[in-house]
Amino acid sequence: MVQFKKLALPDKGTGIEIKKGKLNISDNPIIPFIVGDGIGLDIINASMIVWNEAVKLAYNSKREIEWFEIFAGEKAIEKYGEPLPEDTLKAVQYFKIAIKGPLTTPVGGGYRSLNVSLRQLLNLYACVRPVKYYKGVPSPLKNPEKIDIVIFRENTEDVYSGIEWEEGTEEAKEVIDFINKEMGTKLEYDAGIGVKPISRSKTKRLVRKAIQYAIDNKKGSVTIVHKGNIMKFTEGAFKKWGYEVAVEEFRERIITEDELYDQVKAEDGVTPVLKKGVFKSLRGGKPAGNPGGRIVIKDRIADQMFMQLLTRPDEYEVIALPNLNGDYLSDAAAGQIGGLGIAPGANIGDTVALFEPTHGSAPKYRGLDKVNPSSMILSGVMMLKYIGWIEAAELIEKSLEKAFIDKKITYDLARQMEGVNPIKTSEFARAIVERMK
Repeated sequence: MVQFKKLALPDKGTGIEIKKGKLNISDNPIIPFIVGDGIGLDIINASMIVWNEAVKLAYNSKREIEWFEIFAGEKAIEKYGEPLPEDTLKAVQYFKIAIKGPLTTPVGGGYRSLNVSLRQLLNLYACVRPVKYYKGVPSPLKNPEKIDIVIFRENTEDVYSGIEWEEGTEEAKEVIDFINKEMGTKLEYDAGIGVKPISRSKTKRLVRKAIQYAIDNKKGSVTIVHKGNIMKFTEGAFKKWGYEVAVEEFRERIITEDELYDQVKAEDGVTPVLKKGVFKSLRGGKPAGNPGGRIVIKDRIADQMFMQLLTRPDEYEVIALPNLNGDYLSDAAAGQIGGLGIAPGANIGDTVALFEPTHGSAPKYRGLDKVNPSSMILSGVMMLKYIGWIEAAELIEKSLEKAFIDKKITYDLARQMEGVNPIKTSEFARAIVERMK
């Protein structure tokens, strides 16, 4: 059994193992959790009520999660004198699955983003964010029910890799000197400098995971999103390598959009987009033109994709893209279905998965029992699905939606609706539990 400096293991429960590439889950797995900063305690307390009750009801008290608190952020500084102790990394690696609240990232100074550090140190290369509309939630769209996508964002490269030098430093001057002299550029010396690495190996593992997810969950399309028309050797390469892994490793399960276009044209002798039903199928819609149920692999320029998610979101199901654009697009998509308050997330590697809400720590609301815990709750739903406890996950989703429909909502959603009085974070959790029964 793993040893820790300042952590005591739960008295009950078993660790999660991986056997033959698959998770081996007992009826009482030990799952570490991090409360987080700011509103972390409010939302994780509410979420625990919902998760525990759903597991109890779904499995007639025969299953139970043994929660194991580990530390990062403010609580870690208090306990260890540092924001991300070795104990925490060791625990997540050993138990394979963990869930966390939001962590504060100091702006302009202090320590580096703990969220980014966790992803890089644990090699959690895929940020997975489902964006799905729930009835009863106010949305700026006319038909938000058309949105049901899963975003796979590369987590470890791009401009988020942390390779940068501050303007005016000796390091920045040396880099500018080298680039100007050796590469013939004319960079200004009052510039801050950052590096944008996008590699073949890390692109392929991300797109591979997105395609495998589409296969496992019977999705109709995977869209590679990039800005390759401008950044040809980074984002353009992301597109190229994404298609490569699709064709080389999933040839019998996929068809590219170009192949589908040519196939339909050859069969009918007409331009496919003029045929009824094929227009949507070329973009991954479900009606027609997808021979043998194969997954359509396609790509879109990033700025075009933002527009497409607004104008025809039902033509997209799984989306894979580099780090920065993935950050933008996932938040923009969440805004279409009610905001970050109901947008869950996970950071997943080959053997470890860390689930978390997508919003920040909102320290001004700390301890007010006011904020929406749905993103935290739904991150737990993702976790339950990941370990195969589908019945508990679906029970939470159905009960959550009933609460929304009944207008049992927190202030962030209530202020978008007329004549609706908000309820507290803890009351919202109890409202979900009541609807489970």
